[in-house]
Amino acid sequence: MPLGRNRRHQRAVDYWPGFVDALSTLLIAIMFILTVFVVGQFILSREISGRDEVLTRLNGQINELTQLLALEKGSNQDLQDSVANLQASLASAEGERTRLQALFSAGAGGQDAAKQQIGTLTQQLDEQKQVSDRALSQVELLNQQIAALRSQIAAVEAALQASEEKDQTSQTKIADLGRRLNVALAARVQELNRYRSDFFGRLREILSDRENIRVVGDRFVFQSEVLFPSGGADLNPDGQAEMAKLAAALLDLAKEIPPEINWVLRVDGHTDNVALSGSGRYRDNWELSSARAISVVKFLIAQGVPADRLVAAGFGEFQPIAPGDTPEARATNRRIELKLTEK
Repeated sequence: MPLGRNRRHQRAVDYWPGFVDALSTLLIAIMFILTVFVVGQFILSREISGRDEVLTRLNGQINELTQLLALEKGSNQDLQDSVANLQASLASAEGERTRLQALFSAGAGGQDAAKQQIGTLTQQLDEQKQVSDRALSQVELLNQQIAALRSQIAAVEAALQASEEKDQTSQTKIADLGRRLNVALAARVQELNRYRSDFFGRLREILSDRENIRVVGDRFVFQSEVLFPSGGADLNPDGQAEMAKLAAALLDLAKEIPPEINWVLRVDGHTDNVALSGSGRYRDNWELSSARAISVVKFLIAQGVPADRLVAAGFGEFQPIAPGDTPEARATNRRIELKLTEK
């Protein structure tokens, strides 16, 4: 037995797991950056859409006020023309009254007729003065309304300019926030990857003497025969021993990971494609794979691993890693996978 173990240690170094770890780390980082970019674009599009609605509403108000101002200007011009006509009529009446007064002064024969005409003209003159005064009052009111409309237009234009400046400031802040978020996420990904590498490194040292435990990409893979009896989900003594080693390594690592990193250990159960008979404890491979993952999680919790740092998932026979229906392929597909990841 020692001779066989020495021969295993003399095997060539397998660089493939390290290469897969590096490649998976790069893919995770790219996925995070793309996610941040999509979120930033979504937030930016929402912000820009809101600003466009405000700008459209303000432009509509400016157009309405401009139309009102044009109407008021037209009414003002009409009143000014009326005032001019009234003033011309008033001047004509004044001239006629002056002429009649001259006739009245010139001879007594026409005094009676002149008095009647002067009285009529005076009455008409008074009426025209009243009309002229009313027209002037309307002109003054229109001038006040025009001034108020101009003030409103100026206020709307100022609000529009402020909104555009705020929109530009918001876009700048969003861009800066996106950059800082990218940097922060990249740093968190790198930090979690470092702890994942440390965790897998410790597991390799602890479990290096087991040929049926291996690393596949960013996951540690246990063959089901190591942990469970055939068709069962209760950990056997060997499986409990292996999971106890795993729990100890995980508890040591948990002390080093900063609390702001929201990590979990995901336990995935997988079976082969042989259908269960239905007469046993589990009706199908879904239930069996889920029960095995839950059994591992509960054992780790019993060893002191916090429950909020564990996730159990069952995949049945639908995520094989070895194609075919040979006994070897089926044995490879019956497995428990462990992956240290983020929530």
